[in-house]
Amino acid sequence: MPTLPAAHQDDADVPACTQGPAANTPPTARQAALRSEREAHKLEKRLCRQVGQAIIDFNMIEAGDRVMVCVSGGKDSFGLLDILLKLQKRAPIQFDIVAVNLDQKQPGFPAHILPEYLSKLGIEYHIETQDTYSIVKSKVPEGKTMCSLCSRLRRGILYSVADRLKITKIALGHHRDDMLHTFFLNLFFAGKLKSMPPKLVSDDGGHVVIRPLAQVAEKDLIAWAAQRQFPIIPCTLCGSQDNLQRQEIKRMMHAWERQYPGRTETMFTALQNVVPSHLMDARHYDFKGVQATGMADLDGDKAFDAEQFPRPTGVGIPWMAL
Repeated sequence: MPTLPAAHQDDADVPACTQGPAANTPPTARQAALRSEREAHKLEKRLCRQVGQAIIDFNMIEAGDRVMVCVSGGKDSFGLLDILLKLQKRAPIQFDIVAVNLDQKQPGFPAHILPEYLSKLGIEYHIETQDTYSIVKSKVPEGKTMCSLCSRLRRGILYSVADRLKITKIALGHHRDDMLHTFFLNLFFAGKLKSMPPKLVSDDGGHVVIRPLAQVAEKDLIAWAAQRQFPIIPCTLCGSQDNLQRQEIKRMMHAWERQYPGRTETMFTALQNVVPSHLMDARHYDFKGVQATGMADLDGDKAFDAEQFPRPTGVGIPWMAL
């Protein structure tokens, strides 16, 4: 079955900045503009490549799909819609995109922004108006986090909209960093090795949810939003809460990345390299049935040897303390 292409090759074909004596001179306005254009081009290629690869790896979009892109007004959902529209034009298969926004009747919400933006794009869209704001504010005590109830209400409404619009895939704007944040939230507070999957079937079995931004870094989405000048709408409900555990996890990961650049990529790779035989969940590995085979393991004997990990360079927080 045909799927979407990876979209682009690596960025090696983008010309490097001028070298030599001229490189040390202050850039003119034209040089600065050219450099900015090159960086924007590289960013677009990277985003398209990463989203296209995720779609291929997990078979997210197939021929004839009607993909509902949930657009909240934030940078992530704007970026998701923008990149999917680009890939739709060059894909070897035909699929439809329907942008859907849930207007939760938050006070001061600029309800005109998204309809105007989506109308200019000339795409199919739907605005669903449901006053979940009042429900959440009335049910959740002051000072408590509102995300859980808000998410449940929003999810139920979006599933209903998907049924009415005959949607086959629901695309959410969660990115690579969101997936890692969720992993650590589950690890630290729920006692589970669990994250956000790139593709799943809803609990009722009626909907397929996809996350095409699964391989995309949040910093790239921030840069792309600035480049494209999306009309960002801030969230005044859960987005206004400072005491969320997710924010603590985010700060922790930012500190790790500053101390040891590249750690985020390593952790994300780990989500794709799970070894059930070296964990402790008997539901996913038959520990009771383990027997001596009389055959050497090609990977070597790890029963008694300490695992070898690359030690990061730098000073500051000790490696084992992290």
